[in-house]
Amino acid sequence: MASSVACLHAASSIQAQGFKGSLTGSPNKIGVFPLRMVLKGFSLDVPLPERKGNCPRSLNLHVVRSSSSQSSIADPIELPSNSNSADSQKKSTEASLILIRHGESLWNEKNLFTGCVDVPLTKKGVEEAIEAGKRIRNIPIDMIYTSSLIRAQMTAMLVMSEHRRRKVPIIIHKETEEAQRWSQIYSEETKMQSIPVITAWQLNERMYGELQGLNKQETAELFGKEKVHEWRRSYDVPPPNGESLEMCAERSVTYFRDQIVPQLLAGKNVMIAAHGNSLRSIIMYLDKLTSQEVIKLELSTGIPMLYIFKNGKFIRRGSPIAPSEAGVYAYSRV
Repeated sequence: MASSVACLHAASSIQAQGFKGSLTGSPNKIGVFPLRMVLKGFSLDVPLPERKGNCPRSLNLHVVRSSSSQSSIADPIELPSNSNSADSQKKSTEASLILIRHGESLWNEKNLFTGCVDVPLTKKGVEEAIEAGKRIRNIPIDMIYTSSLIRAQMTAMLVMSEHRRRKVPIIIHKETEEAQRWSQIYSEETKMQSIPVITAWQLNERMYGELQGLNKQETAELFGKEKVHEWRRSYDVPPPNGESLEMCAERSVTYFRDQIVPQLLAGKNVMIAAHGNSLRSIIMYLDKLTSQEVIKLELSTGIPMLYIFKNGKFIRRGSPIAPSEAGVYAYSRV
């Protein structure tokens, strides 16, 4: 495995300049954009899945190698196009995609199942987010997507506090016409110094059902380690009244394809601040992982992961360099 998959260390100052553009016209015409991702020693063909509607102290590196088998969320995607689609693709030369799991939360610290319960970061989580911001301070960011949960939003804001361009992240409120009107910015100059932040429940953590709020160790003692491990690590078995990883992937990947990919095609540099399972789902899609490979994937809190979207291809860059951690995905404490 180690000889086939290299642990990628990005340069200390990673630059990715993207063309600023937009997609216009009717979304009813469909275009298909196959992707190919190339790494040292092997390459991955990553088709874009079909549109489906709206909806201690030791470190272990989990590196998952892609195989030829496909999962249900890795089928060819259909993206919105228009009469100028060829011109739009030509202009969309390069963009950055940054994925970052939120910093440590108060329930991470207490070893509780968190899921969709809305809890904030710990002091350590704040520090992790700030460190993540230092890693990506030189990478251009035009748009930010977060979940609807405060720990992801706090992480995004703290990350941007370290960015060299000093633009202000502003959460876009469109819940009602009044909310949209009241948050209107009337200075074009101020708009140029701002970064829109889009919140989406589809990027939320997996909903853990009746496990939410329970201590993980005590739950294992109550229900048995094997049963709790199945709830936590299987792909298609949900916890009681909760979501499986497969269900989480359906909503998060659909949102990524429908809402975020078009921004990358338009040349926008995007950061997504979200959660372990919603990001695992997106990485499963980007890297064409199987359902068996993705359950072995671990993402550490506060470690950014960089992809370059160039000429219709996602190129994985791993984690921007830091003093003690780096990797294809992330290091994980066990």
